Amino acid sequence: MPETPLGVLDLVPIPSGGTAAEALRNSVDLAQQAERFGYHRYWFAEHHLNPGVAGTSPAVVLALTASATSTIRLGSGAVQLGHRTALSTVEEFGLLDALHPGRFDLGLGRSGGRPPGRPAGPPPTAPPVVDGRTSNGLLIPPRFSFDSLLGSPRVALQRRLLLLPGAESQDYAEQIGDVLALLAGTYRSPEGVEAHVVPGEGADVHVWILGSSGGQSAEVAGARGLRFAANYHVSPGTVLEAVEGYRSFFQPSEFLDKPYISVSADVVVAEDEATARELATGYGLWVRSIRTAEGAIEFPTPQEARAHTWTDEDRALVADRVETQFVGSPGQVADQLERLQEATGADEVLVTTITHRHADRVRSYDLLAREWRRRGHQPG
Repeated sequence: MPETPLGVLDLVPIPSGGTAAEALRNSVDLAQQAERFGYHRYWFAEHHLNPGVAGTSPAVVLALTASATSTIRLGSGAVQLGHRTALSTVEEFGLLDALHPGRFDLGLGRSGGRPPGRPAGPPPTAPPVVDGRTSNGLLIPPRFSFDSLLGSPRVALQRRLLLLPGAESQDYAEQIGDVLALLAGTYRSPEGVEAHVVPGEGADVHVWILGSSGGQSAEVAGARGLRFAANYHVSPGTVLEAVEGYRSFFQPSEFLDKPYISVSADVVVAEDEATARELATGYGLWVRSIRTAEGAIEFPTPQEARAHTWTDEDRALVADRVETQFVGSPGQVADQLERLQEATGADEVLVTTITHRHADRVRSYDLLAREWRRRGHQPG
């Protein structure tokens, strides 16, 4: 297996009994530790109206983290364009690049669900899955339907609060085109008027598209010849269609001459499997809070999680995520990550770890980096 860089995706989780300020300080500290451990990149997600997640603005957290680190690449995983404009996004990352040139990844996501008419099934070239597993043993669970979540009152409220009254989201493909044009300095309005963003135009950022299926995000990333990040940790049942969809749409560009893919996974690593599973006890309850549209709760202690009375409906709601979280010793988790990389053909792997105690989270990343390096993969 070729060397596969390892990166971090951070949601800035708030543990039960903690505060947003503590979560932010912990994330800045974790980024510093990840740089020391040798991780290649460190991304921040964007989430809103979640009591247990403090990562509401990737650009703001990136500015704080860039000042506290020096070499690790930093980025958004992802800026959600459904409630933003291309101009505001390019301006924010232009400001970041002006002070910390050449360190940023501009990861762009499409929020709001799959557009009407877009394909929902896997492309014909997707690798075969037999009895829920790929040929190398990676689990591909049944596809999870996000329809009830996307149609919930909380998500509708989030959209109403994020958009100005009467505003409508721009078509995603058009918006990506505007972002690229503003960065390149080639933007022209339909009337032929030029727009030049200072700072922003000419910024040395790498543009990524994040996607969970083989639909519009994969199509835009491939057709534009951009880097693509597939979300096994969000929708494990569709990761193969996402990467194969991207490859099928790919056209060489000024950015890439061949497809380039990162794939994400949720992991918890400890010295032994029993310890790791204890640390991961709260994960199922945390996922349940997201998928019931309650909003991510503060990450519970193992004791708090065990106090929850689970119904069969609860278990079914989170089964695909719980079954595809990689939990165990460094060797066990590295084995799973190698299977994920082999099955998807990913060029990089991005890992997310959430535990109640910050020290356990840092230790998980440390142990994984050491094992990854031992196997001949440099984390960065």
